[in-house]
Amino acid sequence: MAPFAFSLPARIAFGRGEAQKAPAAIRALGPRGVLVHGANPARAAWLLQALRADGAEVLPIACGAEPTLPMLEEALARAKTFGADWVAGLGGGAVLDLGKALAGLIPAPGGIMDHLEVVGRGLPLAAPPLPYVALPTTAGTGAEATRNAVIGLPEHGRKVSIRDERMLPRLAIVDPALTDGCPRGVTLASGLDALAQVIEPYVSAKATPFTDALVRPVILPGLRALKRLMEEEDAQARDTMAWTSLCGGIALANGGLGAVHGLAGVIGGVTTAPHGAICGAALGPVLAMNRDHAPDPARVEEICHAIAEGFGGTAADAPQTLASWARAAGLPGLQAQGLDPARHQAVAEASLASSSMKGNPFAPSVAQLCEVLRKAG
Repeated sequence: MAPFAFSLPARIAFGRGEAQKAPAAIRALGPRGVLVHGANPARAAWLLQALRADGAEVLPIACGAEPTLPMLEEALARAKTFGADWVAGLGGGAVLDLGKALAGLIPAPGGIMDHLEVVGRGLPLAAPPLPYVALPTTAGTGAEATRNAVIGLPEHGRKVSIRDERMLPRLAIVDPALTDGCPRGVTLASGLDALAQVIEPYVSAKATPFTDALVRPVILPGLRALKRLMEEEDAQARDTMAWTSLCGGIALANGGLGAVHGLAGVIGGVTTAPHGAICGAALGPVLAMNRDHAPDPARVEEICHAIAEGFGGTAADAPQTLASWARAAGLPGLQAQGLDPARHQAVAEASLASSSMKGNPFAPSVAQLCEVLRKAG
């Protein structure tokens, strides 16, 4: 067995009702903090009010979209002058990433570009991050269990990360009740992202026994749960998707991803499409590519059998079955999400340099990736 290591948030609390313990856990970290929330502040009012009722001074910061460098710069300027002891994030993956970036950068003596990968210096943080508490309200990115924060750079047409193992949350509270009633379109896109993040680590060239143990048991239940949630609201299915998402976040932080996320990082930089929707559109075509070209496609075949068991049809047709099901459920293709087919070549070329692409079970060519984009369009 090849050597491997893994890192996790300092503490993970999973289950319905766990979010009610958040105010006391956060308040124990200090009297002043930053609360990052989504576009609608009303959804974070319960936590903000509870913290303030306990005597905490809280700076709320809204994150209404996937974070960009200008958004991060503005939020960081406000947060640095506040004198925070901690940062908490309550929301989807975008909110959690912005909160994670703030926790890492508030104590940092240098600038943001010192730590951004690819376009910056990519340096480790020069000071320990502030304690960070993550409370996801969607089941998708698994950002509550990762060590990086993804930031968009519109002028570069890229998304890049600030990455440091110390950015793992001090506490991740995964309460599936926070995802109850999530809008159908968000549930679909984030759920497909969660599925991509348990499927890709399983077929990845960087898979380990640890990541295998996490993701293999949740793939079929995750497929069935997402299918169920597209039919009607179901608390048990929400629980399953929250667990699937958490397992995917841990797995991607400790293993590898693949071409779905390699492409998504570039597409997200040249369009305004949500990350989960991009991953959902690419997942089926990438599975088909990997089954046809991976040196040992046995693991991809396992995934195809799981899809057939969850959605019907045959394993041979599974990649197309999944793609067709997602379209029928309302997921738009990449062209409808804003990706001009004329950019396929440039996107494919740029994606080859991504860290995610290095986990794919084989090294795809630009032509093969262009075919994936065509099918996903």
